Amino acid sequence: MHQLPMLGGFITVVATDAFQAVLMVFTCVVLPIIALGIAATYNINIAETIAQASYTIPLNVETAKQATGGLLILNGLSWAFGYTGQPQLLTRMMAMRNKKDVQKSRWLAVAWTLLAYGGAFMIGIIGFKLVQAGALGDAASAVTTDAEKIMPIMVMTLLNPILAGILLSGAVSAMMSTASSQLMVVSSSMTEDFYLHVTTKKKIKEKRLLFLNRILTLIVGLAGFVLAITMKDTVYGLVSYAWSGIGASFGPAIVLLIFWKRFSRAGVFASLITGTVSAVVWKTWLLEPTGISERLASYLLAFFMAVVFSLIFPEKKNKT
Repeated sequence: MHQLPMLGGFITVVATDAFQAVLMVFTCVVLPIIALGIAATYNINIAETIAQASYTIPLNVETAKQATGGLLILNGLSWAFGYTGQPQLLTRMMAMRNKKDVQKSRWLAVAWTLLAYGGAFMIGIIGFKLVQAGALGDAASAVTTDAEKIMPIMVMTLLNPILAGILLSGAVSAMMSTASSQLMVVSSSMTEDFYLHVTTKKKIKEKRLLFLNRILTLIVGLAGFVLAITMKDTVYGLVSYAWSGIGASFGPAIVLLIFWKRFSRAGVFASLITGTVSAVVWKTWLLEPTGISERLASYLLAFFMAVVFSLIFPEKKNKT
């Protein structure tokens, strides 16, 4: 599946993503149902577990003991900001043919999100209690050192190999759907938005552009692979970092372009630069001392600077 962006293009990526989305939501629905049945045999009360869960997060003990529940909620909701600036998601919206497709996709997205996110939440809660109850056997020791392994360990421990393979594919689909889309966007942007504007040739053959697009997709994919095996952060941390960088860079600019007529070119540059720089700075030095996620901080800073620079350097009105 990961080779399809290089071979098939946009339509292939969209078709692959649709299949992967079905597989993801299947995993997020089936696994919690099976896990709930197994939890019942251990007399685990899931409702009581949720009610007694701690909604505070530990921070740098030198500067703060705990974050408030409100800050935790804001940090969680800040994931929504990133959606406004993700190029691989915006291209899907741009590909919609008419308003009827928009209405259908809106309700489909809401339903999918509720099932997928609700299921993922339940997998984490139930898995935590199953580890405490000893239902996962010796494999539970791996979870204590890396909590992100809870889903694959639950699948391999609780299910038969065939169903386990299908549900594990759902987890892989979650990664590959984003990776393939971003590879497609990066290679297309480099060829269509950069190469065509800097080249001295007036006309470039379509076959040449297609070949260049495929080569760039392969190069970017290899670079991503090298980064993936060398980075030591958690998957959650890496995704949050990338999400905040892309979302904060493009998100405020796109939102303001749609809803604010006074948004200027200077504001666009301010959003792009501030979003990128603030995501790196906040993740590196300010995340632990403040307890505020880089997703929330970088987006708000980029939005603020975009507004300020638009007011200071407004667009000159064309005299007609």
